[in-house]
Amino acid sequence: MKEALAKEMYREHILYHYRHPHNFGMLERSDKEHSKHNPLCGDNLTIQLLLKNNKISNVKFNGSGCAISIASASLLTDKVKNMAIDDVKMLKAADLLELIMIPISPVRLRCALLSLEAIQEALSK
Repeated sequence: MKEALAKEMYREHILYHYRHPHNFGMLERSDKEHSKHNPLCGDNLTIQLLLKNNKISNVKFNGSGCAISIASASLLTDKVKNMAIDDVKMLKAADLLELIMIPISPVRLRCALLSLEAIQEALSK
């Protein structure tokens, strides 16, 4: 019973971030930007970064996608805001999956990691 309740709470956590994504929109000005597409699910995300003093001072994302990709982008953009660029570059899939807090099937893993790939690719440009 306790496990079922926990799973439901985590699912609600994902649905909240899907319905009310944090950092969704466009920056007036950005230093880095990158778009990613997931052909398996149809997700399209564009990440914009504003950098200052070797940190991500602001971040926004826009696009469309499934609940997992949008929620992941919302959670990840919250995490990376004010983070050192080198620390963001070192984030791993496990770090993002920890934020999501629900089991992700291999098919949905690409959806979950789309925003992390977009941020890290933007920083590598």
